[in-house]
Amino acid sequence: MAASKGIGVGDVAPDFTLADQNGEQVTLSAFRGEKVVVLYFYPKDETAGCTAEACAFRDSYEDFTEAGAQVVGISSDSVAAHDKFARKHGLPFTLVADADGTVRKAYGVSAAMFGLIPGRVTYVIDREGVVRHMFSSMSNIGKHIQGALEIVQSLSQGAAA
Repeated sequence: MAASKGIGVGDVAPDFTLADQNGEQVTLSAFRGEKVVVLYFYPKDETAGCTAEACAFRDSYEDFTEAGAQVVGISSDSVAAHDKFARKHGLPFTLVADADGTVRKAYGVSAAMFGLIPGRVTYVIDREGVVRHMFSSMSNIGKHIQGALEIVQSLSQGAAA
């Protein structure tokens, strides 16, 4: 029942194992104790907004990694589509294929735009697996990246203290 309301700040992030753009299995809980995870759900590879968002994460990728974060993009596109998308745009981070939408449903990421297009939501998950930030907007792509980076950096400073 929790999935219907969605996962929010303070909730434990639902674990998952999905294939990435290289066909390798990625398990969210494998990052626990090691890295903050920026998990961003997006509608579809090679669409204007999603390409802009992926390229913005790419352009800020070094800032995220320096702050101890792993960026993971997730959509229902196939492993092959993710591979092509990542290569074409030089994406240095992980893209995972949620082909049947199971993970999207577990997080409660609803469809936007008349229920036709999957929503665009970014989560920042701390090293203990707890959601520390969530931002949902189909159009304000820059805020997904900037907001996530600010939280990652504050978590990084807290860990260093």
